[in-house]
Amino acid sequence: MTEINYTQYEEEKIQSFAKQDNFSYNDLLDLMLILRKRCPWDKEQTHQSVRMNFLEEAYETVDAIDSGDNENLCEELGDVLLQVVFHAQISKECGEFSMDDVINGICRKLVLRHPHIFGDIKVKNTDEVLDNWDKIKAVEKAQKNTRKKLDDVPKALPSLLRCQKLQSRAHKDGKFEYSDMYSELTKEQAEEMIGIQLFNICSAAKLLDINAEEALNRKNNDFIENF
Repeated sequence: MTEINYTQYEEEKIQSFAKQDNFSYNDLLDLMLILRKRCPWDKEQTHQSVRMNFLEEAYETVDAIDSGDNENLCEELGDVLLQVVFHAQISKECGEFSMDDVINGICRKLVLRHPHIFGDIKVKNTDEVLDNWDKIKAVEKAQKNTRKKLDDVPKALPSLLRCQKLQSRAHKDGKFEYSDMYSELTKEQAEEMIGIQLFNICSAAKLLDINAEEALNRKNNDFIENF
């Protein structure tokens, strides 16, 4: 498509979008392309400049799930999808990858990691499904040892969630044992005690002018270095 035809296509889409009440997935891609070319704010953005927007939209989606508000959930899922399309369009402009590549990649991953559906692997339960998933992922990402598996846990995760993921991966490799200090309590009692301790730790951190998030992340990093 020549530049003049493409511009004509753009103009036709702009006129159409201004009157439309219902839009499709392809309309969203066209909208993002037009905004990146014609909106001063949108075309200035980079992966880094909208990085936190992605996190905020993800948290708002989780809030919608927790609230049981389906109308809000629908809206927040749209906001998350917008972030995906935004980043894909930025990368397409840089000649790196497109939304088609994003979709192709996730579809290929889903097929590969479900050999009990798309292959001849037999599974008895959910645990075996997850075990196969982890094994296939380890091969894909060349996770040959525990240290590599820990390095692959996203550093941008909240420190507490990151800590649990690090411990879980180390535990699966037999390199970490969970504390049993609450093993004699019911789950509800243990949850209450752990919540109290975490709350008190945050209180102490504030009193001592310590960033609890950073403190735990430093410990997370030390944990990885031990491997």
